[in-house]
Amino acid sequence: MKSLPVVLCIDDTTELNFNAQDIEGAGPLSYEAQVGMYLHATYAVSPDREPLGVVNSWMWACEPRDVHGKRGGIKESARWIESYELVAAQARQLPQTRLVYVADREGDIAALMQRAQELGEPADWLIRSQHNRALDDEGKLWEKVHTGDVLGHLTFVLPGRSGQKTREVTQELRSQRITLPARVGLALTCIEAYEVDAPASVKPVIWRLVTNREVLDTDALVELIDWYRARWEIEMFFNVLKNACRVEALQLSQMERVEKALVLYMVVSWRIARLMRLGRTCPDLDASLFFETDEIHGARVLSKKPRPKNH
Repeated sequence: MKSLPVVLCIDDTTELNFNAQDIEGAGPLSYEAQVGMYLHATYAVSPDREPLGVVNSWMWACEPRDVHGKRGGIKESARWIESYELVAAQARQLPQTRLVYVADREGDIAALMQRAQELGEPADWLIRSQHNRALDDEGKLWEKVHTGDVLGHLTFVLPGRSGQKTREVTQELRSQRITLPARVGLALTCIEAYEVDAPASVKPVIWRLVTNREVLDTDALVELIDWYRARWEIEMFFNVLKNACRVEALQLSQMERVEKALVLYMVVSWRIARLMRLGRTCPDLDASLFFETDEIHGARVLSKKPRPKNH
């Protein structure tokens, strides 16, 4: 990481479902009838989306709700703040590298932003806005930004998913610097990327982001949006962890054993995700750059593929 000018530290939580398994210490998930645990990870990638590894992680099981419907134990919001604190500590050890903490809507926590300010913001933060916060002039954050001038446009191809076809998206870009009321000196930049001319059959792609960074020009605005779009890489990481490494089918009897296994599988999942990324971006790279000859031969045997004639 220290050799890169910028590293994106993407933060997110996923559920691990252990239904039908008798695991000591497991707890309820978002649906009370489900049993499992939560994994909160910070995943480092380059701005070009090359996976660099897992920076930190938290694993825990929730307590059941009491007779009043309340759940004890630590709140998930604390994990987001703790993760930023760890990224900030690492940023101080890497003065030549700009660390950017990136989170989706769940990370839109005023206490997190305030904590970052208290620490002197050694790591930048870039978070998708979930709350349309009230402002001093009795207006709302999103409406204030949307009424501002269009600063530029961004066009990209949105991959197909969930029954929707791949399509081209064009967004209008706006940005405003705002100081939040009731938060002493907490200034942020709110960015809006608002799709125009979307097909009638689909929901327009609208992203509202908040960040500590000041946006000085359109290039900086586009760069921040591109960094947010890299958040998808942690979804790929979790997908590999669950579906390639199949950690939800480990059949271990205690949470302590599950946690130890997850530490290993997170490293494996990062390496698989990195190879997948390099396979898409640099398909002509020789496998010998990453694997020993015996490992390559073993992979061919397992996949039942013949050895190429020139090897």
